[in-house]
Amino acid sequence: MNSAPASSPALELRGIDKRFGTVHANRRISLTIARGSIHGLIGENGAGKSTLMNIVYGFYPADAGEILVGGRRVDVGSPQDAIAAGIDMVHQHFMLVENFTVLENIVLGAEGGWQLAAGLARARARLEALARDYGLEVPLDAVVSTLPVGLQQRVEILKALHRGAEILILDEPTAVLTPQEADQLFRLLGRLRDQGKTVILVTHKLREIMAVTDRVTVMRQGSIVAEVATRDTSPRDLAEKMVGRAVLLRVEKGPARPGEVVLAARGLEVRDRRQVARLKNVSFQLRAGEIVGIAGVAGNGQSELLAALAGTLAPSRGEIELAGHELVRERLDARARRALGLAHVPEDRLHDGMIGGFAAEDNAILGYHDRAAYNRGALQDRRAITADCERKMTGYDVRPPRPRLPLASFSGGNQQKLVLAREIEAAPRVLLVGQPTRGVDIGAIEFIHRRLVALRDAGCAVLVVSVELDEILGLADRILVMAGGEVIGEVPRAEATEERLGLMMAGVRGEGAA
Repeated sequence: MNSAPASSPALELRGIDKRFGTVHANRRISLTIARGSIHGLIGENGAGKSTLMNIVYGFYPADAGEILVGGRRVDVGSPQDAIAAGIDMVHQHFMLVENFTVLENIVLGAEGGWQLAAGLARARARLEALARDYGLEVPLDAVVSTLPVGLQQRVEILKALHRGAEILILDEPTAVLTPQEADQLFRLLGRLRDQGKTVILVTHKLREIMAVTDRVTVMRQGSIVAEVATRDTSPRDLAEKMVGRAVLLRVEKGPARPGEVVLAARGLEVRDRRQVARLKNVSFQLRAGEIVGIAGVAGNGQSELLAALAGTLAPSRGEIELAGHELVRERLDARARRALGLAHVPEDRLHDGMIGGFAAEDNAILGYHDRAAYNRGALQDRRAITADCERKMTGYDVRPPRPRLPLASFSGGNQQKLVLAREIEAAPRVLLVGQPTRGVDIGAIEFIHRRLVALRDAGCAVLVVSVELDEILGLADRILVMAGGEVIGEVPRAEATEERLGLMMAGVRGEGAA
């Protein structure tokens, strides 16, 4: 493909169409991406952008249409075909063997013949040259599991370049990065562009689109609805194009009025099956009428903290106090904690909070199904359960408003709104929320944030765990930062900046993060 005319586009899609049963995921999509550019691809959850990129990378076959690379038509029936055509993809969850070295990961599957030592030596020389050219310095003999996630992502990019990528697709690349690591990534992408590479950035973060892309394509309901030069648009304009209406991008809320302490954690420790401490000596308090946000890169103890508070994971040490009860000492399980006013929206809604094969109306009472309002003697009151679900669907704009439809038939955003409706409408004293807007489109994000603020203003204590720093900064009244299973520090919202929180997320304590 290096012999293609310099004036030809790096990638051209013509009439790409794809169906999954009755779902029309891509509708005759035509798209041209310029050589040596960073092109953003955005859209709501389910807009079809991931399907489109998976077709380009050979994961899915298109039902119709064609793909041109450097002006020449190519048949992409597998990722190997895509790689051979100069297309590679860095996934949100890295495809690395953690107990292999960087060098071993990069050459895996392309060792260079039966003489392994000679192949590794050639690969090492080429990788050292690539690292110098693109600023991708990575210790080639380091075991991948010992590297921070920012360097692991560099390994993925270096692997793609080693395989000859001219077009690089990045799927939600900053989801596991601190703000500082994200800035480093953007500088790297700019360097790749300057060296003539083409980058396609798939993300839902509009600020990142504005910061790093040259052009941006907006998808909605399987179709392209807009394509603009980034300099000619704005986050508000892009959000409106994505959703089809005006969207409020900031969280509107007045000052918090914190009341009494309603939940206190003291010295919590959680160990995994290998007795490795995942949560270390965590202590904090939650007060009525405030939102406390927990910031941190995924995998730093936030999941274990939520599970320990909710009663689905037993801490090895420490205590949790709620409504005059010592929950650990009294061995109060998740059901007993729910009866004391503790509600929980888990991080993984389908695995921990809902049952995909059940009807929406049964999911809407899950965990509360033994309450008198849903039962008539020994039997469930189906009429009351349906009516309750209809109210929740109306109040939380769940679409379609069909209580008896299986939960699996709803989009991720509507599933999230239903589980939030279930927990919020239980009128809790404390609400634990894990990743409140994960996999949720921008219109639903606005709605969910309004509901959480309204619950705070009604006197509930809300604990929000999110890897989205913008979300934490928008919602929280106080911010706790976690790194390595510990609470590194607490920052009042008025004193919080991305830079300060980012340094703390990387493990920097005290004055170094001030």
